[in-house]
Amino acid sequence: MIICAGEILADMIGKEENGTFSYERYAGGAPFNVACGLKKLGVPCGFCGCVGDDTTGDFLAEFAERQKFDYCRIRRDPSRNTTLAFVELSDSGERKFRFYRKHTADYCLPRGAAEEIAGRADIVHIGSLPLSKREGRVFVDELIAAAHARGKKVSFDVNYRTDVFAGAAKAAEVIAKYIALADIVKLSEEELPLFTSGETMENRLCLLAGTSKIVFLTLGAQGSMACVKGTICKEPSIKIRAVDTTGAGDAFFAGVLSLLNEGETDMARVLRRGNICGALTTAQKGAYPLWDKAAAESVETTGRMQQ
Repeated sequence: MIICAGEILADMIGKEENGTFSYERYAGGAPFNVACGLKKLGVPCGFCGCVGDDTTGDFLAEFAERQKFDYCRIRRDPSRNTTLAFVELSDSGERKFRFYRKHTADYCLPRGAAEEIAGRADIVHIGSLPLSKREGRVFVDELIAAAHARGKKVSFDVNYRTDVFAGAAKAAEVIAKYIALADIVKLSEEELPLFTSGETMENRLCLLAGTSKIVFLTLGAQGSMACVKGTICKEPSIKIRAVDTTGAGDAFFAGVLSLLNEGETDMARVLRRGNICGALTTAQKGAYPLWDKAAAESVETTGRMQQ
C-alpha cells in the first residue's frame, strides 16, 4: 500500500466572464491529488491530512470519504480554517498560485499517526507544504524515521511554492534535508537549479540521485526524465491541448508510483505511465483525476489520446 501524507486544501480556480471574476472550488493539495490518482489506477492507497472545522473542511472530508481509500485519517482542527489555494489560469492552461495559509490547518497533521502509517504502508509519500511550518516538520520527521526503521520506502515531491516559504534560499535549506532522506524524489525543471548545480540537467539529476535514489524530473510539454544509479532515461510527452495544468505533476507522480509499487524496473515504461497520467489531467478542469486506469492503459497501448 502507498499512503500519502500532507496537505489537503481547496483549489479556488478563478475565471472571468462578462466582467465578473469568480472562483470555482475543487479538492486539492499535492499529496491528496497523488492519493486520488493512485486510487483511480487501482493501487491500494491511503491519505493522512488535516482540515479546519468549517464548511470547506466539511467539503474536503466528505470528498475524501467518497474516494474509498484503503486507509484514511483526516484530522479536523476546531481552532483553524481550511487552507485555500487561489489559482488563476492563463489562456494556455498554465496556473499561478496564491495561498490563503495564515493559521490554517494543512500542516497540523494527526499526532500519533506516523507509527500507524509506517506500519501499514510499503511506500510513504509526503508533500512539501507542511515543511514550511515547525508542526509539519515534526510530523514528517517522525514519519520518515518510522518508515525507514521498518524498511519502507519514502517518496517526496519537492513542489516548491514561492509564497509558502520565506524565499528560495530558505526553501532550499529546508527541502534539501528531505530530498536527502527520501528514496524516491520528484522535481520540476524549474526547481532543479535550487538544489544542485551542474552543466546540464542530466548532470544535476545524477548528483541528486547519487547511488541510492530514484529522481524524477518533469519537463512540462517536453515529457520527463529519471536518474537511477547514474543512468538517465527520458521519455517525450503525449501531445494534448491543455485546459488546466493544475495537478499535472501530482498525476504524473501517481502514475510513476503505481508502477514502482508493482516492482517495475523499466524506467521508460514508468515515465510513459507518468506522462500519460499528467497529460490526461491537463485535459480537464481541476486536479482531481477524471480518468481511470483503463484510460491510461488505452493510451499506453495505442499511443493516442481521445480528445
